[in-house]
Amino acid sequence: MFNSRERSLLLCLSLLAAAGTAADAAEPGHYGYGVKATPEQLAGWDIDARGDDGVGLPAGQGTVQKGSEVFADQCAACHGTFGEGEGRFPKLAGGMGTLRDDRPEPTVGSYWPFAPTLWDYINRAMPMPAPHTLSADDVYALTAYILNLNDIVPNEFVADRNSLPKVKMPNHDSFTWTDPRPDTMAKPCMSACADPADIKIMSTAEGRNLTPRTTGPLDTMQPK
Repeated sequence: MFNSRERSLLLCLSLLAAAGTAADAAEPGHYGYGVKATPEQLAGWDIDARGDDGVGLPAGQGTVQKGSEVFADQCAACHGTFGEGEGRFPKLAGGMGTLRDDRPEPTVGSYWPFAPTLWDYINRAMPMPAPHTLSADDVYALTAYILNLNDIVPNEFVADRNSLPKVKMPNHDSFTWTDPRPDTMAKPCMSACADPADIKIMSTAEGRNLTPRTTGPLDTMQPK
């Protein structure tokens, strides 16, 4: 017969053996609980559309005319009838040539580099009270309408997964697509690193207009 202490020891050993068996049966790197996400579940989260080439845009299409109707129903209360903005809600159209001004207007037309990014943002974030509730066709239509408000596409333009990546945005070429800063291109060093005494500062931001202005008129953000 075993005393209580011996019985407790045997119970512990049995539990450890069972736990080891369960761990061996689990997939490597897992803890033995949960289930693998199905393709259908992943599809519910995989909603992004890439800006430069439109990869991820779904099937569907939308016209400028249809977009004007959806915009009036879903967007005009905040962004104005013609994208001019209401109150402190942002403008969507106009602002061409203002990015160097004291009061730049970074709208879709004056600032954004890619047309598919507009589709992606509307799809995931708009309308503000109920984001991601618009159909793909309605988002395409809104994208076509907003691009048309900025005189980027003609009235007969039809937005879809093929036409949007071909749209050349006015400010596209003003973006720097490679980071020239040397600190971002430096490779991590874990051994045989450079001697700190040999490292020299070659340039600074001083005198290169890279810091915010401290003089001149301030943007008071007054409502329109």
